[in-house]
Amino acid sequence: MKGKAITGLALLVGTMGLYAQQIPKTELDIEAFIEERFAFQEEDIPYEDLYESLLQHYFQPLDLQKATSTDLQSLYLLSPKQIESFINYRNQLGNFVSLYELQAIPDWTLTTIENLLPFVVINSSNPNQSLPGFKRMAKAENAYLLLRHNRVWQERKGFSLPDTLANGTLSSRYMGDPNNLYLRFRLQQPSDFSIGLTLDKDAGELFTWDPQTKRYGFNFLSFHYTLYNKGRLKMLSLGDYQLQYGQGLVFGSGFSVGKGAETITTVKRSSIGVRPYTSVLEAGYFRGLAATYSMGRLDMTFMLSNKARDANLQTTIDSLDNSSSYLSSLVLSGLHRTKNEIQKKAQANEQNLGVNLGYQNFDKTLKVGVNSLYTGYSQPIYPTERVYNQFEFKGKSNTVHSIYFTYNFRNHYFFGETALSKSGGMGHVAGLMSSLNSKLDFSLVWRKYGRNFHTFYGNAFSEGSRPINEEGLYMGVYFKPNRKFSWSAYYDYFSFPWMRFRVYAPSIGHEWLSRFKFQPNKQLTLFIQFREEIKSRNLLSEDQPSSQYLLAQGKRQNMVWSLNYHPNRNWQLKSRVQQSFYKFAGEKSKGFLIAQSISGEAGAYKFSGSLALFDTDDYENRQYLYEKNVLWAFSIPNFYDQGIRTYLLVQYKVNPRLTIWGRWAKTNYTNREQIGSGLQEIAGNKMVETTFQLRYQFNR
Repeated sequence: MKGKAITGLALLVGTMGLYAQQIPKTELDIEAFIEERFAFQEEDIPYEDLYESLLQHYFQPLDLQKATSTDLQSLYLLSPKQIESFINYRNQLGNFVSLYELQAIPDWTLTTIENLLPFVVINSSNPNQSLPGFKRMAKAENAYLLLRHNRVWQERKGFSLPDTLANGTLSSRYMGDPNNLYLRFRLQQPSDFSIGLTLDKDAGELFTWDPQTKRYGFNFLSFHYTLYNKGRLKMLSLGDYQLQYGQGLVFGSGFSVGKGAETITTVKRSSIGVRPYTSVLEAGYFRGLAATYSMGRLDMTFMLSNKARDANLQTTIDSLDNSSSYLSSLVLSGLHRTKNEIQKKAQANEQNLGVNLGYQNFDKTLKVGVNSLYTGYSQPIYPTERVYNQFEFKGKSNTVHSIYFTYNFRNHYFFGETALSKSGGMGHVAGLMSSLNSKLDFSLVWRKYGRNFHTFYGNAFSEGSRPINEEGLYMGVYFKPNRKFSWSAYYDYFSFPWMRFRVYAPSIGHEWLSRFKFQPNKQLTLFIQFREEIKSRNLLSEDQPSSQYLLAQGKRQNMVWSLNYHPNRNWQLKSRVQQSFYKFAGEKSKGFLIAQSISGEAGAYKFSGSLALFDTDDYENRQYLYEKNVLWAFSIPNFYDQGIRTYLLVQYKVNPRLTIWGRWAKTNYTNREQIGSGLQEIAGNKMVETTFQLRYQFNR
């Protein structure tokens, strides 16, 4: 401890001249962040919501003078050992002089600090705090207008002239044009206020003003007004928002990663509380009011929400000609392009009433809390009966309650949550993150979700897309014997006690991943990653006996080789090779992808481009590849069959206030003459997509 204090004091003296200086805030490198935390891209991960959650951390940075261990853990960037070192260092030496002082914290590397810088500040005071409300808003630190246009230039079937069917009616077609339009306006001052407006129109949606179908120009509109730190009122949010408390069994909206190449820090959910909703996903958020009130070591959050939901509405008529209606399902796509899709828009009303109570002890090592959420619908929900869904939610209202805790003991974090839904179904999750020494970290997560456990806004650690009908045990390790080499791995065993979609019997499975990373210097990074997943699935119908359903296990294997080279600070080269194998019912298939990308900057310009070749036997071996996109947009396309993928992205900073982006992407297939199916079908073997964006920052 004495050596740590001397090191810190020496740096303190050496940086006195830097008092109140801040390292310039770096642009968020979302590609590197996702590369580390997602082992393998999947379709069911809500990347846009994850991205928006990252932006909330980016625009509402954490003040390191006040940050608790739980706050630091919520960034998913620091090991338990690094967090403990941070807390000890600050307790011994007091407040930080500048961000440069982070280099003196034991167990913190330059890479750690570089990853952390976009999300933290020192002394988050607002110099405009004394100004009246409107003047303070006019001088907001983050004030900008962003406009984006995106389009696929080949004609999809949905935009062609309709056909005349045998009964004389016209076939379905999209009502609108093929342009994607997006607008975002934001005024935000960290720790003070946030005002945001987001508008979105998807390709095929009609730009129209029709209150009857709740379409007001843009198809989707989201708005929020949030205040922070007004006395005991820690937060007040009006409009659209999300909540995250405990381990996500009740309130699980927002950023959560789960299984990935980052095997330690991402397994635990963090109670980040209420946050504004700024995404364009048209489900998974609340609309109304939420407030958090502080009473010393006890915080209370109250929320009220009332919003329309897209749904499949069914009407029945009894023997007395009395009609009644029910919902066969809620629609989550958010697309309103055809007459049929428009008919589903806002067919139901959803009301939510919830509360959270959270307590932390004096030294902030223990946090306990309770969650409670009531959800009611304007019509009852009765899903279309299937052999596997008899325990799914049915009825007009649901309640779910939970208790949770987190406990920090030195380099060990214990966490857990238990929940009970109205049906009597229960959900449990518990685990720990531990730094066994300075070189080895370990994580463990156990979960058990009943087949009749119902939570509409839960997002707990799980193999499935929802915490229901699952039991499992996860173990992760991270070993860094020296500065150049690291190894991360996990093993997850899971079982599904009841039937699932396409799995008409109880089943088991497992998944493991291993990544070896070598970084001899700051210019070169190499990693090799292996992943295997075994899951059961129904045999094809022609192989099924008439009296029962039989399952077979599908084995999926993925391998990734990646090389990153930075010849200097302005340029980066990245080479990547992906290979996959899939085996099911004795049939084997494979696929691969080879990609080379380059990015750099020169003066006011930034460039990025990539060339990828892919060849897969079938859809099961589709290859996902993260691509750079315009600021605050994401692109993770999947490829199967044979073809070539290229893209080019250019950014130009016209002046300190105005920045423009242009992106061109093209996919050429060599073994097919049509792309997509249904109304999304393109006649031909190529697809070209462009994106244009401009951002105007007011206070620059």
